[in-house]
Amino acid sequence: MNDPVLTARGIGKSYNLGNPNEVMVLKGVDLDMEHGEVVGLLAPSGAGKSTLLFILGLLESFDRGSLEINGKDVTKAPDSARTEVRRKEVGIVYQFHHLLPEFNALENVMIPQLANGIAKSSARKHASKLLERVGLSDRINHRPSELSGGEQQRVAVCRSLANSPNLLLADEPTGNLDVDNSQQVFEVIKELVKVSGISALIATHNLSLAEQMDRVVCLENGVLVE
Repeated sequence: MNDPVLTARGIGKSYNLGNPNEVMVLKGVDLDMEHGEVVGLLAPSGAGKSTLLFILGLLESFDRGSLEINGKDVTKAPDSARTEVRRKEVGIVYQFHHLLPEFNALENVMIPQLANGIAKSSARKHASKLLERVGLSDRINHRPSELSGGEQQRVAVCRSLANSPNLLLADEPTGNLDVDNSQQVFEVIKELVKVSGISALIATHNLSLAEQMDRVVCLENGVLVE
């Protein structure tokens, strides 16, 4: 674990809205993240927070700069290699849980593992342990519609960690929850990160949660400021 989980240098991203209307969202983002740290990401609406998370999660391309994830340089990697790194190294939690409604909690956490070639029995065992760790052992057979908002998001967190990634990216994971559930979901993320020794970048507007993170970076005018 000598290499940083993530190293971003000079990440730039522009959107061409029609010549000559080019909008530069990211102007040179630098970020290092070490194993076991929880970093908060603060940004006003429209600043490019989601764009940055999608780039770091290899869901979106960038125009310039370099990016390494767990020691792997993915700057110019082909789509197949980026997909492989994303599947094995990155977990993503969205503001809305995006659980598959026709599957129960256990199955939702098993699915990413099955897609990654894990045997069904092993996937079931690992999913059960994750859900037990977040206090949902008695809810594993419930479908998303039968779970509360906080429970749904805890399942989503377990799903994002199902393949044991080294990097967790969370885009306003408590944005749709009340104060108590927000704190509970954040504590779940922080505990799992610390136990697993991974790194988490959590975008939030909740200053109370931000104060509980190891450090906070702010996205201002297309760059990150500590």
